[in-house]
Amino acid sequence: MLTAQQLQELTMEQFISLPNTIDLVFQYNQAFQSYVDRHPFIRLGKTVGDFVIAYTQQENLQTILNDLGENEINIIPTVLGLLGQQELAAAGILEVQNQPYLDLRGQGVLIGFIDTGIDYTNKAFIYEDGTSKIKYIWDQTIPGGAPEGYYFGTEYTDAQINTALQSQTPLDIVPTQDTVGHGTFLASLSASRENNEFIGAAPDSDLIVVKLQKARPYYLDLYLVPPDQQNAFASSDLMMGIQYILERAYILKRPVSICISMGTNAGGHDGLGNLETFITRICGLYAISVSVAPGNESAMKHHTQGVIEKDGDSQEIEIVSGDNGAPILVNLWSLASDKMSISVTSPTGELVGRVPFKPGTTVQSKLILEKALVIVQYIFPVAGTGSQLTIVKIIDPTPGIWKITVFGDIIINGTYHAWLPITGLVDPQIQFLRPDPNYTIVVPATALGTITSGAYNSVDNSLYASSSWGPTRLPLNSPVMVAPGVNVAGIYPTGYGTMTGTSVSASITAGACALMLQWGFLNENQIPMNSFLIRSYFIKGCIRDPDIEYPNDQWGYGKLNLINTFNQMRE
Repeated sequence: MLTAQQLQELTMEQFISLPNTIDLVFQYNQAFQSYVDRHPFIRLGKTVGDFVIAYTQQENLQTILNDLGENEINIIPTVLGLLGQQELAAAGILEVQNQPYLDLRGQGVLIGFIDTGIDYTNKAFIYEDGTSKIKYIWDQTIPGGAPEGYYFGTEYTDAQINTALQSQTPLDIVPTQDTVGHGTFLASLSASRENNEFIGAAPDSDLIVVKLQKARPYYLDLYLVPPDQQNAFASSDLMMGIQYILERAYILKRPVSICISMGTNAGGHDGLGNLETFITRICGLYAISVSVAPGNESAMKHHTQGVIEKDGDSQEIEIVSGDNGAPILVNLWSLASDKMSISVTSPTGELVGRVPFKPGTTVQSKLILEKALVIVQYIFPVAGTGSQLTIVKIIDPTPGIWKITVFGDIIINGTYHAWLPITGLVDPQIQFLRPDPNYTIVVPATALGTITSGAYNSVDNSLYASSSWGPTRLPLNSPVMVAPGVNVAGIYPTGYGTMTGTSVSASITAGACALMLQWGFLNENQIPMNSFLIRSYFIKGCIRDPDIEYPNDQWGYGKLNLINTFNQMRE
């Protein structure tokens, strides 16, 4: 272990790369700056909006929490997973591309992806003159060439990418790859050039790509992420990825449509967390749009809710545990006006008695006749929202049905919501016995102003079975609408294929947003164009079934149809 003096002598890049370093997200102010100035064991990294990413050694975390009167949920990054593994005509985009008076193909607009990277050698992302559509790539996984103002990863410019494309061995010059394929596929839906009758929504747009690094082991352990899950990313790295795209778009003096196709259930689902607040403020900026996938959670049995009517009443939450011993993580949220406490009962009837509510309490109970360890933690108030968060972790759970009994100590409203981690970040055998498909919009799609598109099948006009349902806890009507997202064709690094999920609908929507930015900002039809305005235009143009009442929690305001948006403007 390095001494304090040795740690101080490390460069920022060296400090961040230490295996015991963790990153924390703080709202930046002079009081926090003063604290950092007086405590060299914490270092400031990148500023993102009103927030700053700070770094410290893991053993200093409790000291920082105590000194600042903070709790973990307020400053520790969450872990996000991918949301899905060409229906442009159905979305009214092809008609817009082919309308001669509109002439909208994304010229002059950037589309930004923060995902698993991109296959920059694919012809889908190369213009006819052999130059790349990609202006910048920040690969967070490759050390040694961090962008200015950042402290890890490597940045590749279009000049470097174009040089690589002229080489017989391009990866020797620009070694970034998309080994998952998720990012490449989504970028093809938004921005592919014409390629064997395949075309993206904005084929003349350019790209800025961020390849996220895997979340640090500390966060994977904290959120009980399955050990074989490779696609788990920290919200702090996502925030820096968004900031990077904004800064590069500013350098290029071009509007940008940002696509986010990952999410988490670790948060209040009310738009008030750090990540959501950061994105909400971006949505109000001119010449920027943010499309976010709402998730594929409605049928996954990862949410439940209930109402405790009065003081002293209780309700049970039942959770099915699998036979492989995978850990259980439950986040239970209730309003600031209420005070709730819990007990836990194992499948064999062993009881962890009611844990009295006290902010900051963490109680660990090792069962006597089972090997399970039950951890109960109360956090109150959670910054921003003021809610009570109760975290329940069950390590080495006995197979069967676990029961969490929720007691109403003080009840004014009585509503509570409980979430398991999203698909991919929890063992598939772990589910609520009585789930509720509502309130399954994932964070950060719960941010205000984001353009959230659920997924539907454009062949038979049916809603994708797992497309997340609204509303949010704010409450907010969500999703805004739906877009094609079932068995949609696109391009992987290995060739053509299909994908289903709200990642797909989000990327098609991001391409449509690029066309709106071109029409509004670049063509000066609506210069102060932003996410809020694009959202409103899309709502006006949605196609609606006469037999369905809108807005609703599944379809939002209807089906995205860009040509109808322009028709409505004309009328």
